Amino acid sequence: MTFPLDPSALLIAAFAFLLAGFVKGVVGLGLPPVAVGLLSLVMTPAEAAALLVVPAFVTNVWQLAAGPRFGALARRLWPLLAASALATLAAGAVLHGRYGREATIALGFALMIYAAYGLAALRLAVSPAVERWLAPLVGAATGVVTAATGVSSFPAAPYLGSLGLNRDDLIQALGLSFTVSTIALAIALTGSGLLGPKIAGISTLALVPALGGMFVGGWVRGRVSEPVFRRCFFLGLLGLGAHLAARALF
Repeated sequence: MTFPLDPSALLIAAFAFLLAGFVKGVVGLGLPPVAVGLLSLVMTPAEAAALLVVPAFVTNVWQLAAGPRFGALARRLWPLLAASALATLAAGAVLHGRYGREATIALGFALMIYAAYGLAALRLAVSPAVERWLAPLVGAATGVVTAATGVSSFPAAPYLGSLGLNRDDLIQALGLSFTVSTIALAIALTGSGLLGPKIAGISTLALVPALGGMFVGGWVRGRVSEPVFRRCFFLGLLGLGAHLAARALF
């Protein structure tokens, strides 16, 4: 992968991570969808995902470490996590570097579905009996989406939101799920040759704008209406997804 070493691409990447970090700082989510979505305007989703690895890992571990019930959540969510990791590795071995146009289309539709879900503000509920068999299916679907698009939010995030967790547990559960997905994605990208030392170095540098954006977003959080910002975020994501899918299709 050579394109991200171009100076103009580095500027685009810096802006993408700054904006993605800002969104995550305000609403607590959105780093991978925003960063991969914007970067995919100028590179393939797999290349964008490779640049995302270090910022996503660091911010997700940060989110994971902030919660108090890691052990209990890991025991409850392991079927989801295991299926997600295995599906990411299996799908990544097939998809990465082979289907750039198709991956861009898939990313566009994934962003639109995720945005539509966020705008609808649906309140789903999964019972313990359903959770036992649904968790690995959701994990497998998340793994395929992660491998194809670099975005691990869907359908894992809506599913975790349906388990009746309190706010702190939900934030930690999301951090746990995203961390596992990021590690599996990094392994798959390394195996396919898309993540090497140079790209890992650039990905590490991307931490600076991402964390800077998160800091500013955290400052803004208490000064703007979060519901209004979330609505604007999902509308923007919907438009970005539609643009990516249409551009790749036509």
